[in-house]
Amino acid sequence: MPTFSNDEILRYSRHLVMPEVTLAGQERLKAARVLCVGAGGLGSPLALYLAAAGVGTLGLVDFDRVDLSNLQRQVLYATGDVGRPKLEAAVERLHALNPQVRVVPHALRLASDNVMELVRGYDIVADGSDNFPTRYLVNDACVLAGKPDVYASIFRFEGQLSVFDARRGPCYRCLFPEPPPPGLVPSCADGGVLGVLPGIVGSLQALEVLKLILGTGEPLVGRLVLFDALGLRLRELALRKDPACAVCGAEPTVTTPIDYEAFCGQRGEASRGELPVLGVEALLAQREAGTAPEVLDVREAHELAIVRIPGARTLPLSELPARLHELDSARDYAIACHQGLRSVEAYYLLHKAGFRRLQVLEGGVDAWAERVDPRLPRY
Repeated sequence: MPTFSNDEILRYSRHLVMPEVTLAGQERLKAARVLCVGAGGLGSPLALYLAAAGVGTLGLVDFDRVDLSNLQRQVLYATGDVGRPKLEAAVERLHALNPQVRVVPHALRLASDNVMELVRGYDIVADGSDNFPTRYLVNDACVLAGKPDVYASIFRFEGQLSVFDARRGPCYRCLFPEPPPPGLVPSCADGGVLGVLPGIVGSLQALEVLKLILGTGEPLVGRLVLFDALGLRLRELALRKDPACAVCGAEPTVTTPIDYEAFCGQRGEASRGELPVLGVEALLAQREAGTAPEVLDVREAHELAIVRIPGARTLPLSELPARLHELDSARDYAIACHQGLRSVEAYYLLHKAGFRRLQVLEGGVDAWAERVDPRLPRY
């Protein structure tokens, strides 16, 4: 078992005096290996509190760089970290917080061909990812490897939290057998998130990890907690194991990691009908030549106050079905949104209504501000 220096005894003294932890519990924390999937909004408080608590080995999976827009919620990073690889900055910050903790960076995109080897090297997986393919990937790998999956997700003012452990309760697929249709659930980049929300939910996620390591309290196995920040309410739903679950049921059909992009419809969405795409540089050139289509901006009104492409026609996606009569099917339109997701939805809606002279502006307003007119703000 681990031994402690005098400095460590002092560092963890507020744990050691608790009958539910004691020296034996702190030894379990020091011996534990936890894999944190994602070092963003949820991963920041999760990693900080696990490191502070003395979890001996922390694995971090991420492949992104720190962006200025991250700092509103990703408290693991500072302004000086902008542009750095997240893992580089995260390892430095966590070592500064607790040099006794071993932080293992995994600078990779988690995928079907690497997930099993990675998961098998840890005792617990904490999933703070922000997309459905990764959530299903992590869940299935944890079921197949016999590891608990401490799950959390956030959006705008709401959060979810549970512990999926197929050895003694349901898994993520028992709750969500099928992913939502592509584009139905906006990302935080499109829908936003209140900066403090991932701090609250990520801290609860860290709490569940610590309870599992210490073997104390009532872990959220078979329970889903829904957090409403605006009403400051916690609601709990009881979950049951699905006997027909594709991965943890009596006759599983998923016995090895699959193609999760295809399962979640994201790869198929990209190829469906091969959407006509217009780059922002091409749009600029066409405007200068007088041959450009009309830009149809389908963002909401409050987003238009932040930034807009000059001369664009605005028609929010939420109002588009009721206002189709305002558009001319004989005209050429380049559909724009923030970064492109809602443009695809608008494209199919218009195409179904008989519009054929359509293109999707690749990268949306964000790409225009980045590559055509850097004087404009980005969000």
